[in-house]
Amino acid sequence: MRKILSTSLMLFLICSFVSGQIKIVVFQSDFGLKDGAVSAMKGVAMGVSADLKLFDLTHDIPAYNIWEAAYRLEQTVPYWPTGTVFVSVVDPGVGTTRKSVVLKTKTGQYIVTPDNGTLTLIASSQGIAEVRQIDEVLNRRKNSQESYTFHGRDVYAYTAARLAAGVITYEQVGMKLPNEVVQISYQQAVKEGNTLKGTISILDVQYGNIWTNIGGPLFNQLNIKYGDQLHVDIFHGKDKVYSGDMPYSQTFGAVDKGKPLAYLNSLLQLSFALNQDDFAKTYSVASGNDWRVEVHPAP
Repeated sequence: MRKILSTSLMLFLICSFVSGQIKIVVFQSDFGLKDGAVSAMKGVAMGVSADLKLFDLTHDIPAYNIWEAAYRLEQTVPYWPTGTVFVSVVDPGVGTTRKSVVLKTKTGQYIVTPDNGTLTLIASSQGIAEVRQIDEVLNRRKNSQESYTFHGRDVYAYTAARLAAGVITYEQVGMKLPNEVVQISYQQAVKEGNTLKGTISILDVQYGNIWTNIGGPLFNQLNIKYGDQLHVDIFHGKDKVYSGDMPYSQTFGAVDKGKPLAYLNSLLQLSFALNQDDFAKTYSVASGNDWRVEVHPAP
């Protein structure tokens, strides 16, 4: 059975490559799955073409949390094939003057979204090949002009489906814009002297681990070995909410249950945890562009 599925997937990808269309749409939102909003978006997409393959990134972004939407795109987009179209709808400004855009990354994926900061991280990490503003005269679901509060269904899902299915080319999305997007300010990962500074990008929500934007190559500049102690300070705005020492460890089991450790997560970014406990809950730590860390070798 597994061999049959693998063969079918391979044939689908080959046919998609030959036709020039991958026909994949990946959805992200803060809608949750309690009502029919996500299903409505997918229904619109399938109405454009029943040949589309529809997937979910997540619909559990906290309400209005544009930063987390930005992070989940950066975490996920690089793993999808060239030509994949993403729809990201975290849109507290729906119906206002914020632009509706489709960004093409330098790696060839497309992101259909409001330009409200959602593209901050992916633009930096994957690069901007081009940005186009959605022409809602051409790329809007028929008879939806009087709806002002569900652009995810009426504009984004519809445009994404048309682009993924090859009904329109990227150039037909709309007017080309300068290669820039609305940016959320945050502490980029830097080394100052013997101290690393960065942002708490996200929480590993299942376990309460703290994930930063300090990557392995930058961290390695401290010349820290497994077992060496790190001093970690965590700030929310200007307020310090945590200060402590912990060993740099290869595995959680390297420390006793309930003890803190620093490690590189699955994305090879510096992270902090309590072995078999919840660091974020224990120390009232959250994530976002207003949460910062400073790390240096312990004295």
